[in-house]
Amino acid sequence: MNALAWTDLDSKAVDTARVLAADAVEKVGNGHPGTAISLAPLAYLLYQKVMASDPADPRWLGRDRFVMSAGHSSMTQYAQLFLGGYGLELSDLQALRTWGSLTPGHPEFGLTKGVECTTGPLGAGVANAVGFAMSARRSQELYDPEATPGTSVFDHFVYCIAGDGCMQEGVSGEASSLAATQNLGNLILFYDDNRISIEGDTSIAFSEDVSARYDAYGWHTQHVDFTNGGTGYEEKLAELHTAIEAAQAVTDRPSFIKVTTVIGWPLPTLAGHHSVHGAKLGAAEISALKAELGFADQPFAIDEEVVGYARANAAARAASVRGEWDARFEAWRAANPERAALLDRVVARQAPEGLDAALPAFEPGSLATRAASGKVLGALAEVAPELWGGSADLAGSNNTTMSGVASFIPAARSSHDFTGAPGGRTLHFGIREHAMGNILNAIAMDGLSRAYGGTFLVFSDYMRTTPRLAALSHAPSIFVWTHDSIGVGEDGPTHQPVEHVMSLRLMPNLDVVRPGDANETAHAWARILRTDNRPSALILSRQNVTTFDRSETGGFAPAEGTARGGYVLKEASAAPQVVLVGTGSEVEIAVAAAEALEAEGVPARVVSLPCVEWFAAESDDYREEVLPADVPKVVIEAGVTVGWKDLLGGNTEAVGIDHFGASAAGTVLYDKFGITAEAAVAKAKALLG
Repeated sequence: MNALAWTDLDSKAVDTARVLAADAVEKVGNGHPGTAISLAPLAYLLYQKVMASDPADPRWLGRDRFVMSAGHSSMTQYAQLFLGGYGLELSDLQALRTWGSLTPGHPEFGLTKGVECTTGPLGAGVANAVGFAMSARRSQELYDPEATPGTSVFDHFVYCIAGDGCMQEGVSGEASSLAATQNLGNLILFYDDNRISIEGDTSIAFSEDVSARYDAYGWHTQHVDFTNGGTGYEEKLAELHTAIEAAQAVTDRPSFIKVTTVIGWPLPTLAGHHSVHGAKLGAAEISALKAELGFADQPFAIDEEVVGYARANAAARAASVRGEWDARFEAWRAANPERAALLDRVVARQAPEGLDAALPAFEPGSLATRAASGKVLGALAEVAPELWGGSADLAGSNNTTMSGVASFIPAARSSHDFTGAPGGRTLHFGIREHAMGNILNAIAMDGLSRAYGGTFLVFSDYMRTTPRLAALSHAPSIFVWTHDSIGVGEDGPTHQPVEHVMSLRLMPNLDVVRPGDANETAHAWARILRTDNRPSALILSRQNVTTFDRSETGGFAPAEGTARGGYVLKEASAAPQVVLVGTGSEVEIAVAAAEALEAEGVPARVVSLPCVEWFAAESDDYREEVLPADVPKVVIEAGVTVGWKDLLGGNTEAVGIDHFGASAAGTVLYDKFGITAEAAVAKAKALLG
């Protein structure tokens, strides 16, 4: 164990972080000062004494990752980014929670240098931290597989600060359970045990022994009590530092450090009061705090010597750590030119060469798009070694397992069906959809691989915040959601999505992709892997659908049009009088309707619309060419009909379902609920008058 080096300037820097939190929240008039004040010692210890980081290069590959799961206490992190010289200046802290600032109410990935992920929804950051820890292991196995674990340039720690709210949210439990199963020895989680939430003392709703829960998960647990059991407050930084080093030494399981604090300590009169959790402190309390800490009674009056000391210390530590790491990294690059080239491509978020050539071409016939997706993943395994993923216990149904690859689990966790081995690429999330989504987001934001995760579309409700956070973060996460309609059949309305697809389209910056056949599924995967700045939701059918004949004599357009979001699948016999638009499994219904209309002498075009968002990004000319504004349209999708007139124009009618389904065969439900070619023909005739 190394003794903690600590000076009076370090103590002054901690107190500087406290008063900055108080002043910043006071200036804007709202926010969360309490935790930022009482956790300033822990945050400073991590940033200045523990973590490997480089303020001049916040995305340095060898850095440790830090997640502020209690994202409402964003000033806990912002103060350290300021003191450490990551790019935030005093003016940025003065602009906390205001328009155009680099210091929003909750940390946002891509906006503020040094922020690894967007946090805010409580508990999500814990699951993100698990994802970062999994990403670290996968990166070492992908790029440096011969290295002894713990010695690779890709090895690093992940640190996360969580609060009582995070511990109460179910997603933290989901992710923490999985972290133990994965033996993530590179993950260290701090629980700020201050027993306060917005409604006051947590005793009214939260009485469990959290450390015992983490013991039961299989984590290594420790406790550092700043309150000394209620007998007197003492910020035990040396003890906390020793606990961190002990956690670093435990490599076969994640570590949990419970830090018992008093929220807002050392506020003279409000320490421990729930009001400091989510409201400004008031001028009198701040003045008293500054008097106690020896600061001038003026807003943001800090000692530049202290800031200079902290920044110089952070820079010196970075130079020391990077000097050693850079030499090892260059040696790795020289010894592994092919892996280095792969790393460079993945970090640049470039798709693999040979992607299109690797895509399978499906012969005409009948195949569920979920089954086609599974075959595509198998075909991509070699050309895209950075790709890995799995399912929330539905691998056989989601078809999310690449053929011929091992599982990403410790070998001791292997089962009769799945073998864990270093380099494994099949992820097993268990029945933990919410955690899965946050883990995928962290892997995407880490940027060293591409991961996907699957479940039934109806269960996307369990993980709804995760595509939203990915979209907000411009993270290219991949969500595979199968069993996408009443075509699920006998499982009944609890498992049959109705409102889901259209509601997902309402989410900004999310690509909702519902391919119409096997070949569209292949090209959808290719377009998704070329998308580097937004998440994708791949929506797939349970039931078999027609695989269209796209040969020169087959009558259907090449599936490459999938990448444009919408294209003419089958042209009318003459200038179209009506356009039949289909998505997903209903494209074949659109084709049947067009054939019926053509038989009656009505020229009818068929457009496949696998992704509204991709299509909307095309030029006005292209969209007008595919869907002429003056030609009536009938759109067929086995979901709610609301929204189609807004998307395609007022001369549009929709065939869909605006109520819940039922338990019966999918073919029966399509007929009973009128999602048929006959219904589409009737809508077309009504539009034509």
